[in-house]
Amino acid sequence: MKHPRLTALIALLLAVITFGGASLFAADFRLASALSDHMVLQREKPIALWGWADEGEMVSVSFADQSRSTTAGTDGKWSLKLDALSASAESRTLVVSGREGHKIEVKDVLVGEVWLGSGQSNMAMTVASSYHYDAEKAAAKYPLIRHYRESSGPAEKPQAEGKGTWQECSPNNVGGFSAALYFFGREIHREVGVPVGLINTSVGGTPIESWVAAEVQSSDPETKANYDTRLEAHRKFDPAQAPALHQKQLAIWKKASEKAKAEGAPFVVPPPKDPMAMWKLKGGPAGLFNGKVVNLVPYTLRGMLWYQGEGNANTNAGLYRKQLMQLVTSWRTLWNDEVPFAWVQLPNFTSPGEGWPRVRESMLKTLALPKTGMAITIDIGDAKDIHPKNKQDVGKRLSYWALGTVYGKNVPAISGPLPAGSTIHGNAITVSFNHTNGGLKSITGGPLTGFQIAAADQQWKPAEAKIVGETVIVSSPEVTQPVAVRYAWKDWPDYSLANGAGLPASPFRTDDWPVSAVKK
Repeated sequence: MKHPRLTALIALLLAVITFGGASLFAADFRLASALSDHMVLQREKPIALWGWADEGEMVSVSFADQSRSTTAGTDGKWSLKLDALSASAESRTLVVSGREGHKIEVKDVLVGEVWLGSGQSNMAMTVASSYHYDAEKAAAKYPLIRHYRESSGPAEKPQAEGKGTWQECSPNNVGGFSAALYFFGREIHREVGVPVGLINTSVGGTPIESWVAAEVQSSDPETKANYDTRLEAHRKFDPAQAPALHQKQLAIWKKASEKAKAEGAPFVVPPPKDPMAMWKLKGGPAGLFNGKVVNLVPYTLRGMLWYQGEGNANTNAGLYRKQLMQLVTSWRTLWNDEVPFAWVQLPNFTSPGEGWPRVRESMLKTLALPKTGMAITIDIGDAKDIHPKNKQDVGKRLSYWALGTVYGKNVPAISGPLPAGSTIHGNAITVSFNHTNGGLKSITGGPLTGFQIAAADQQWKPAEAKIVGETVIVSSPEVTQPVAVRYAWKDWPDYSLANGAGLPASPFRTDDWPVSAVKK
């Protein structure tokens, strides 16, 4: 799906990267950091390669019986493409040469499937922090799975160069891999049988605004207003005041924690992080896009994965759908490739208000974009930990979608049930579903729970729900003229509906009532 205005904005952005960065580079001979030892190149697509040399220098690249040449531009940058290659587990060397004395050898290069993963802490969370680490570590003997961690920081302007290294998977280093990416990639490797490259560019505690180009956010009045507000706050931040601010935040947090403990109430809010550290880590809006995404273009990819949303759930959750659509569309435009793109819907977690349900809803509705998918995780969260440790099932559910849609493999289901429409008949509402895969069922085997129903007065009542074929019929004796249904519409909801493959249904609502009218 092409958006002309976004395409023009991305073209402008690429011009800034190409020409605006020319003065930053000395006339030395080098490749982009992601093009380095142990990398995996994408199979069955033309392979993009790029780097820098002296202005006008002839650059030659040879790999796998192919040779290509080009000339470095006035800014020293060069790029070319190799013809598409078949998958290969053979360890080979890519050679890049220029004038005398200019030669680079990239060793142990494989060809297979390459996926980029991004987001905040749940994408950054490592295998070492996930369930059963000792067992996972011992079993991590997959030298054909490679992980690249993009380790640059945020930047005010788009950066043409980044930094990072590729590592092959072994018990010695798998602990530092992104858990969501690793468990996804492991399934792809096992089922498709080719090398897998995983590019991890993620930062904990970051909102989606950090990951979208300033020009893109400014292309819409709503997201522009939000961008301007965040940019102003970032610029007004005073590092000298950070220690006092942190102490104030800690005091408030401690008081709230002690109050909850005295009342016997759960308290799951983590202690506030050092404001100065977070300011440096996140940068301003678009900062991580500038510092950790742009430099990866145009690395040839099979697809992209996204795990984020926590950082927007308690700010302006109603804007998230538009922001996620901007991110997906603009990243595809930046790569000039409508790659498959999937995300992890926020899991169950104890968070006051309706931010989490609204972000989940935004993720559900963004599936309207072509070639997109979503791993539903409403059943594998942790009430007291925003970083649930079960990343194995997160990776597996993402892999079901990829294996079924991208690779044409037979899988139990590519998704849990998704609402497909609703009709009102008398005092009941019938909701139909896609992705029932063997029939809808109750997860517990008992009555369905988690459904609510309301009349035009917008007063929500607990509802009875029963499965009839690929539909669920919802009703309540307290609501004789229903107009809307909700399911699992809470931060930590009751959930009960699954498909024949055992994958849970997405939370949803059939109303579009404003948050102010929704009873918390």
